[in-house]
Amino acid sequence: MTTFTLNGAQISLDADPDMPLLWALRDHAGLTGTKFGCGLAQCGACTVHLDGIPMRSCQTFLGDVEGATVTTIEGVTGNKVAETVQKVWADLDVPQCGYCQSGQIMSAVALLAENPKPSDGDIDDAMSGNLCRCATYQRIRAGIHEAARRLEA
Repeated sequence: MTTFTLNGAQISLDADPDMPLLWALRDHAGLTGTKFGCGLAQCGACTVHLDGIPMRSCQTFLGDVEGATVTTIEGVTGNKVAETVQKVWADLDVPQCGYCQSGQIMSAVALLAENPKPSDGDIDDAMSGNLCRCATYQRIRAGIHEAARRLEA
């Protein structure tokens, strides 16, 4: 049994502690917003926040989150940065197919929470582990800059 805080609520999952967190979230907690992309922590589709830090849930094991706080795309609401990023994503039509966007948003929220005025280089560094097969990278960067502008106002 692994006990941790998931999207603000303490839960216990009765699953193998060596199970990737991604599968525990999807199959045991019923949260399907976090996507499977590559299983190798190279595409970012499975990004969640672990104690506020973006992590790849496909290579983080359930047993590693004992006592920790995990936030998924379903739970990254209620704070100004997350709500602004999500609003900008919709306003600017950032996603094309949308498959990778939960991971993109989770990484963007973490970046803006830490660095409210990121440069293009800062954005590239923070987002480098997030692949978009539709190649909306320029819209993602523009979305992050716009979110930073709105947060500043």
